[in-house]
Amino acid sequence: MAEAAIGPLEESIRQEIERATDEAALEGVRVGALGKKGAISELLKTLGRMTPEERRVQGPLINGLRDVVQGAIEAKRETLRSAALAARLASERVDVSLPVRRAPEVSGRIHPISQVVDEITAIFADMGFSVAEGPDIETDELNFTALNFPEGHPAREMHDTFFLQPDHLGRRKVLRTHTSPVQIRTMRAKAPPIRVIIPGRTYRHDSDQTHTPMFHQVEGLVIDDKATIANMRWVLEEFCRAFFEVDEVKMRFRPSFFPFTEPSAEVDIQCSRRGDEIRFGEGTDWLEILGCGMVHPNVLRNCGLDPDQVQGFAWGMGIDRIAMLKYGMPDLRAFFDADVRWLDHYGFRPLDMPTLAGGLTG
Repeated sequence: MAEAAIGPLEESIRQEIERATDEAALEGVRVGALGKKGAISELLKTLGRMTPEERRVQGPLINGLRDVVQGAIEAKRETLRSAALAARLASERVDVSLPVRRAPEVSGRIHPISQVVDEITAIFADMGFSVAEGPDIETDELNFTALNFPEGHPAREMHDTFFLQPDHLGRRKVLRTHTSPVQIRTMRAKAPPIRVIIPGRTYRHDSDQTHTPMFHQVEGLVIDDKATIANMRWVLEEFCRAFFEVDEVKMRFRPSFFPFTEPSAEVDIQCSRRGDEIRFGEGTDWLEILGCGMVHPNVLRNCGLDPDQVQGFAWGMGIDRIAMLKYGMPDLRAFFDADVRWLDHYGFRPLDMPTLAGGLTG
């Protein structure tokens, strides 16, 4: 075969090699070129019928074609194997790494109740108050009797109070219905002057959109020889102005009754209502915010204090309630549902500690 005939055959085989898309197709090209009946193999068979002169010319050409085709097939095979491996690695890839987790100080959230307690503490600390605490389980004497609740008072009834099983002496303790027992503990343990606030959990038989069996209260107590209603009014006005972060507040005091204070009052704060939104320090509407009064002389006597020598005032409010009012939370029950989505929305960043100088809410 002339050299001119080998060139087109080589070009044809090279094109078939390039068109092969997988190893099976490439193997078909190899068999068609180098197999027993392949085109190049048939050429090699013709060498035996040639004269020595023709063999010296055609032999190197046909063997060279064989070698070139074999090399091209091997190169194509490696290319196809590399592509197949890359495709398999891509399809079977498993990412065993984990995404970088956000740091606790970035992802964590402070519960609104904890935030509001810190805000209240910051405000009253600036006025010279300290924090007092007491147990959630109290004696009947501290929870009721020492606070001037007479026997048979409705607040002692089962529908208001969680009573525990009687002890070996027949005495029943209760889950405290208010934080007021801490006032008794404080007055019995410390001599006047006394200026304390008492945040904590309280318990009552109640459950709806604005009430839960367990809720949070904060009470305040001032005992000295000069405490007056005017002092109490100033303290409460300053607190509301600072807590709701308004320049001025208007408050009205309505006569009321609490066994442990005399006289007693319920306090309303001026507000405006726009749909579900409540704004303080403006408007013509009023919203009840807390209860207060001068400490009853019987309570002072029950704590070993002489009402002719000292007097004082006290107040109490629901922490959950003022949190709802300040931050626009519509349902109290969500405070205790442990829903992370709710906490992500209403929670506070851990490092944003409330201060009067830096702002309560950051």
